[in-house]
Parts: sequence; structure tokens; C-alpha cells
Amino acid sequence: MSADYYKTISKTSEALYKEKGSKFLAFAFPVRNEEEVKENLEALRKQYYDARHHCYAYIYGVNGEHYRANDDGEPNHSAGDPILGQIKSKELTNTLVVVVRYFGGTKLGVGGLISAYKIATAEALDLNEIIEKPITQSFTLDFPYEEMNEVQRLVKELDLEITNQTFEIACSMEVDVLLSKVEVFESKVQLLQDLSHDIKLTSNG
Repeated sequence: MSADYYKTISKTSEALYKEKGSKFLAFAFPVRNEEEVKENLEALRKQYYDARHHCYAYIYGVNGEHYRANDDGEPNHSAGDPILGQIKSKELTNTLVVVVRYFGGTKLGVGGLISAYKIATAEALDLNEIIEKPITQSFTLDFPYEEMNEVQRLVKELDLEITNQTFEIACSMEVDVLLSKVEVFESKVQLLQDLSHDIKLTSNG
């Protein structure tokens, strides 16, 4: 996988795993932040309000820097960690998996629980589609209309994605630049500025 891309899932998927009468309903969601994690969790808790456990794990951020595992009342590390382990094994980020458990009357033991949560998660992820998304940095270019050709040439040369644009006497264009091209992009804009082209560049964070 290129450093310019991260792997995630493309849609919501679900799977059902049964073990000794217990039912494990696994749901995989693409998420971008904690707010989306909470929304999906709350929706499942309302829908499956009579279930004993809603265990989950998530990872988000282009480098997988935000993550959490939750056992929701199951023995420590028997549910959340196996779920998280499956997400990590596929090198995914921006992914939430929730496994809703209905107790079937027979205790599975810690080993049995780890196995059940792991299998349920793996099945939900296998039913999804893994996609690669670009890691980009956003910039705004401000320039007078007569500089349009120079800016368009730069966009074409570096294959930049235009996310927003305003064409008036004073023009503005927001572009997403692949991380590996940021340095080249900035130096090319600097060169145009050195050649007295009236182009201003702002990083959007």
C-alpha cells in the first residue's frame, strides 16, 4: 500500500455467528470520527435494546491514531480486543465493528468468547469491500482572473483534485494534494510567486 493511501471499508455490512445457543450479530461501519462511532452505536442499542452486550472496537485517522476496544460487560479483553485485532489484521482504519450478543444459556468461557467475537467480526469484514482512499492535504489558491491559465496548468501537471472554486475578478480554488506531492506543489507555487505571478497559497490545516 502506498504512503499516499489508507485502507478502509466502503459500506455497512453485517454477519451472524451462532455458538452454543448464543447469537453474535456483527456490524461493520465506515466511520471518520468519534461522533459517527457514537451515532452508529446508539442506533444499534435502540434497535437491539434487549441484547445483553454491545461490544465494539474502532480505529480512525489516516494513520490509525485513534482506536478503542470495549467489552461492554463481557470478561476483560474477551470481546473488544478480538474485534480490534481483526480490524488491525486487515490494516484498516476509519472502521467500526459492533458485535451484539444474545446469550443462549450456555457459558462459553473466555476462550470461547474470544473465538466467537473474532469469527463474527471477520465474517462481517469479509462481506464488506476494502477500498483505498487517498491521503491528501488541502490548500486554497487565491489569484486574479488573469492568472487562471497558470493555476490550471499547475492543477493539470500535478493531477490535483479541485474541491471548491470561485471564478470572478478575484478567483479562489481549493485543491487536495497527495502527501507525496505537497513539497513539489509548494515549491512550484513559490516559483510562480518569484516570477511575479500574483498567486497566494494558504494551507487549510
